[in-house]
Amino acid sequence: MMQKIRIGIVGYGNLGKGAELAVKHNPDMELVAVFSRRHLTETNSGVPAVFLADVANYREKVDVMLLCGGSATDLVEQGPQLAALFNTVDSFDTHAKIPGYFATMDQVAKEAGTVATISVGWDPGLFSLNRLLAGAVLPQGTDYTFWGKGVSQGHSDALRHVPGVKEAKQYTIPREAIVSAVRSGQNPASSSAESHIRDCYVVAQPGADLAAIETKIKTMPHYFAGYETHVTFLSEEEFQANHTGIPHGGVVLRSGKTSPAVGHVIEFGLKLDSNPEFTSSVLVAYARATYRLAQHKFTGACTVFDIPFAWLSPKSGEELRRELL
Repeated sequence: MMQKIRIGIVGYGNLGKGAELAVKHNPDMELVAVFSRRHLTETNSGVPAVFLADVANYREKVDVMLLCGGSATDLVEQGPQLAALFNTVDSFDTHAKIPGYFATMDQVAKEAGTVATISVGWDPGLFSLNRLLAGAVLPQGTDYTFWGKGVSQGHSDALRHVPGVKEAKQYTIPREAIVSAVRSGQNPASSSAESHIRDCYVVAQPGADLAAIETKIKTMPHYFAGYETHVTFLSEEEFQANHTGIPHGGVVLRSGKTSPAVGHVIEFGLKLDSNPEFTSSVLVAYARATYRLAQHKFTGACTVFDIPFAWLSPKSGEELRRELL
């Protein structure tokens, strides 16, 4: 019997719990432990809950570590620390900071002899792949990415780090008129900020300065600055009643021409009941590819652009050619 890929999970929020579920659906994998900065008493799957400070004790027991913390504060610290010990997969999603994060992870992983697969999920991740593919097929064209309507985990996490915020959820809403124009073959000049609205629902700490919180949110670089951003303050009871779900989705389109009168639109879309459960499923597929990269003696950082699709699947090349090609 082939040895299973041994998986560890760092972080036990929505993404970590989604990864725990996803590992169950992959018979070639087994979950070894969940690692957290909190002193957890148990996990949903029954695997050990280990204090993160003790993670080095598992260096020979985990093949790939899934890093399920937030991009705003967790991954920038935990990513390099854990890549020095393990092969890792993360969902770092602050697009403007990906080149710098890649460089850091690449240096650490090469020195440690590990593989660090970064920025895995659906955007960055699957949407990134579709932008690459569509641009290669239609070099004369324009890319459009629309997110939502749905909950952004990264932006919601950033909200919760604003001083005075107790709980928060951010919905990204595309402007439907612009989406329709692209689908019809038009090429509207529209930036990401012009194409989306950011809708924030915030539970403030008692006595917090609401005006200061709103200003901090609307001026936050890489997240809300430059966007039409709405901030609604509400009670914890209202929040729990109306904002506990985590749906999301979106579309990537490329509108282009192969000759002056011949136009084409390529579209890839997702509609997700649970953003973290889907994102963690992508992480787990890339854990398999990361393990295979390590088996082939690759070291350093990589992204979805660097990994063959076939390595995401548990099936052999022969099976893939027979069943899917």
